[in-house]
Amino acid sequence: MIKGADFLVDGSSSIAKKFHIPEIIIGLTIVSVGTSMPELMVSLTSALDGHSDMAIGNIVGSNISNLFFILGACAAVRPLRFKEQTVRLEIPLVIFLTALLYIFGNNGTDNIITKQEGFILVVFCVLFILYNIFMAKREGIDITEESEVSKKNSSFKAIFNIIIGIIALKFGGDFVVDNASAIAAKLGVSEKVISLTIVAFSTSLPELITSINATFKGEIDMAIGNVIGSNIFNIVLIVGATALINPIAYSTSYNKDIVIFMIGMIALGIIPFLGEKNKISRWSGMAYVISYFSYMASLVYVNIM
Repeated sequence: MIKGADFLVDGSSSIAKKFHIPEIIIGLTIVSVGTSMPELMVSLTSALDGHSDMAIGNIVGSNISNLFFILGACAAVRPLRFKEQTVRLEIPLVIFLTALLYIFGNNGTDNIITKQEGFILVVFCVLFILYNIFMAKREGIDITEESEVSKKNSSFKAIFNIIIGIIALKFGGDFVVDNASAIAAKLGVSEKVISLTIVAFSTSLPELITSINATFKGEIDMAIGNVIGSNIFNIVLIVGATALINPIAYSTSYNKDIVIFMIGMIALGIIPFLGEKNKISRWSGMAYVISYFSYMASLVYVNIM
């Protein structure tokens, strides 16, 4: 998984720099979809096998892990400066989509996320990808600086690195999830606790490794874009595609977990306007990490003790 993250970040960075595409765009699309592969496979398999709690818990828990632990850890390593569009558009978009997921899960008496609602989420996924393409074009992509042969060779290497990285992350995530779930099941822990803790954290390992690696390499935009983009794709792509294939039974016991995530996202939208503009400090990052472990401890205490 670590080597896969290296390949993914290096390949994506090469494409971003080569074609003058902002790294935030690459992070919000290629990297985010690639590192969301474990969540997609787990949620889809869980829903098809009749384990809806695992399907929803994996997404909610992964988003909580992405926000509080991964983004917090990255900020603790190096203070993060947000792009203006991230503060004004992408963060509010995550909040809106999370609220939409809450509504879809709680409307009606049967609490089913239907195929129609899944289709709506997939439409948002397509619109989000189109938005990123538009942003890339608006920034202006200059591909005339290199010879065709040189451009073809280095582009092939970058794409090859991205593909290898995604494959390694996908299989690495599968190994972690399968074995962690087996151990947790033998302990007699409920499916909800397993999905919100071990499974969610395990499927978030690609985002953790990719974002931390990107932060150490100074690719701050990619680290932020990966986390925010993954949270968006977890809802619109993974929940959307899963519900489109097989409607998902939603347990209202996840409502408080979604509210916790919403509070964290709203705080993230406010922090850039406090202190140094558009920046999350090491102290804020540490506060997010502490909040994450407190949340995990409360889950374990309530359900096991």
